[in-house]
Amino acid sequence: MNMQVMPNQAVEDMHTLLDQQRKAYRAMPMPTKKQRVEHLNGLKAALLKHSDNLVDAVHEDFSCRSKDETKIAEIIPGLNAIKYTIKQLGQWMKPAKRHLDLAMQPAKAHVMYQPLGVVGIIVPWNYPVSMALQPLICALGAGNRAMLKLSEFTPRTNEALRTMLADAFDEKQVAVVTGEADVAAAFSSLPFDHILFTGSSSVGKHVMRAAAENLTPVTLELGGKSPTIIDDKVPLADVMNRIVFGKTMNAGQTCTAPDYILCPANRLDEVIEHYTKTFSAMFPTLKDNGDYTSIVNDRQFQRLQACLDDARAKGAMVIPINPANEDMSNGTRKMAPHLVVNTTEEMTVVQQEIFGPILPIITYNNFDEVIDYINDRPRPLALYLFSYDRAKQQRILDETHAGGVSINEVLLQAAIDSLPFGGIGNSGMGHYHGWEGFETMSKTKSVLKKGKLNGAKSVYAPYGRTFHKIFYWLSLR
Repeated sequence: MNMQVMPNQAVEDMHTLLDQQRKAYRAMPMPTKKQRVEHLNGLKAALLKHSDNLVDAVHEDFSCRSKDETKIAEIIPGLNAIKYTIKQLGQWMKPAKRHLDLAMQPAKAHVMYQPLGVVGIIVPWNYPVSMALQPLICALGAGNRAMLKLSEFTPRTNEALRTMLADAFDEKQVAVVTGEADVAAAFSSLPFDHILFTGSSSVGKHVMRAAAENLTPVTLELGGKSPTIIDDKVPLADVMNRIVFGKTMNAGQTCTAPDYILCPANRLDEVIEHYTKTFSAMFPTLKDNGDYTSIVNDRQFQRLQACLDDARAKGAMVIPINPANEDMSNGTRKMAPHLVVNTTEEMTVVQQEIFGPILPIITYNNFDEVIDYINDRPRPLALYLFSYDRAKQQRILDETHAGGVSINEVLLQAAIDSLPFGGIGNSGMGHYHGWEGFETMSKTKSVLKKGKLNGAKSVYAPYGRTFHKIFYWLSLR
């Protein structure tokens, strides 16, 4: 079904798909473990079969997307998540027994995990394969059906994903929707049983507002400015390659990328030197280097250039890193990384999530300033601390909030299937991945079972001495 048509027709087609999936769900409201595993194995087989096409499509959409990065960040995590979900699914699906007080006896109580029905998944452009597959794996593991709205910025990847998913599923199980922003708005207004949105905080507010009209629960995976803290003693030779890796993956177009560095004032020159040296070793050239990813489109490229212009105009020192001194202005969206120092609060690079190869470096004089700086700002999706000082590590964990924290590492916390992924405040709400994804996309339903014997009869009206004795006994327990 081709959704790239007039908006009214697209909306009508989306409603038709949703109705079909709802009817199919009602015909099979509680898929068995075997059926869910079959769906997941079908997805795995399709992903393996179409992986090369997906990698090539992402590369074309970005004009240059490192094919190895796509395998590392999109294909392998999908395969790992499927394997982990299949392994854990039997345990997750088991009803959980719950305690019953003596006053409730004789009876039994448990919690069951029931599929919600039809889940709507809104996929961003920066990781168009992974951000489609990860929530889909959670939805299928929990026994749901799913509709995916793919980003208009990645048309070739969309077609590759559509072909892959059609190879594994009927549209009554998994359906793909594409189209511009008006289609996305209509998609978020559909009466799904759950919506999972990945994208910007500003758009997330619109999705939540639209979902509220149907009282549809939402999981919002947003972004924010993820701080990267370097303490006063950690050897930069130990950690700088990790920071550079995290910032250069997908040219910084990652919601959990280091957004800015907080470093001791007396280490500023040292940090600049090590970052430049480390980046140059990883990427000795940029323009024709297949390992270095382009900015996804002209709109994003111009936005990033405007951030640099704004910083320069307001007094920042902007330091480009271009190891081979290449001319990057000739029709390419490859963008050399830039370090920005002497920033002020009025600059765009300080106020907004950067989502590209620009890295402000902000100095501090003591660790209390670090805690205050982070807590004075919206809560980030990720927080990174490079320190071997256990007291500082514990202070960061206890005294700050973030969707996730990684100590002496970046990005990889989001690749661990047993850890939940999700933001807090401005960086999102709700979690998925692993058990938390299964739970998010299930109805945790309370069940109380009783037989013929009615132990609660003693609290029925009319109330008298027997009830008062029971109440007195219960109140003293």
